Amino acid sequence: MNKKIYFAADFHLGIKTSHFSALEREKTVCAWLDIIAKDAKEIFLLGDLFDFWFEYKSVIPKGHSRFLGKLAEIADSGIPIHIFTGNHDLWMFGYFQKEMGIPVYHSPIIREWNGKKFMLGHGDGLGPGDYGYKRLKKLFTNPLAQWLFAGLHPNIGIKMANYWSAKSRKKSVREDFLGPEKEWLIQYSEEQLKQDEDIHYFIFGHRHLPIIHQLSNKKSSYINVGDWLNHFTYAVFDGEKTKLEQYKSKNGLIIEST
Repeated sequence: MNKKIYFAADFHLGIKTSHFSALEREKTVCAWLDIIAKDAKEIFLLGDLFDFWFEYKSVIPKGHSRFLGKLAEIADSGIPIHIFTGNHDLWMFGYFQKEMGIPVYHSPIIREWNGKKFMLGHGDGLGPGDYGYKRLKKLFTNPLAQWLFAGLHPNIGIKMANYWSAKSRKKSVREDFLGPEKEWLIQYSEEQLKQDEDIHYFIFGHRHLPIIHQLSNKKSSYINVGDWLNHFTYAVFDGEKTKLEQYKSKNGLIIEST
């Protein structure tokens, strides 16, 4: 395998941070996509690409034109892109598939390259705990609730959604590693290993903290790709091992997993 597989999540496009405007962050993501397109075999974007996204029957949310155009450009060049829904942008109903030919996944998937098996997903609602969000997700994915929300004028619906998105984002962003017993996605990965011990890598977003953690079988790793609010990190599989890298860092490399 001469080309690389890239994984990133949690761009949360549409909001500004203390250091960057929303436009600056969008341009940064697009610049990164330009760079990785030079040697990418496939690109997996693991959810929360937008701070809020809802596809109405005939319109999509305002903004993100550079990012959407860049996705279309890369997909048209023949590089497969895969998008996962996150808890901020789970209301994807066909736009990316129809307009760009980009598949959208709503739950984790298994892929294999060079004899190494990967489980990929956003990570929301997986593992123990977070019962309040799990109840909310059932509501958010309910067809009747989605139909009622779509009936609101976007000026009202999107304003409401942005309020809840901000609350949810603050809850997700913890800058400290809680330990394997309290990191829900590590617990989820350990449980999945009991069903399939051949999975080498569990790669997720949602947590916002770049992490590589060796699991209990000593041959598998849980990897969280971090975010593009504070860390600007992503994972890359070169055919032999998976690394976490940081865009615009001095030497790129943060940590690696064999």
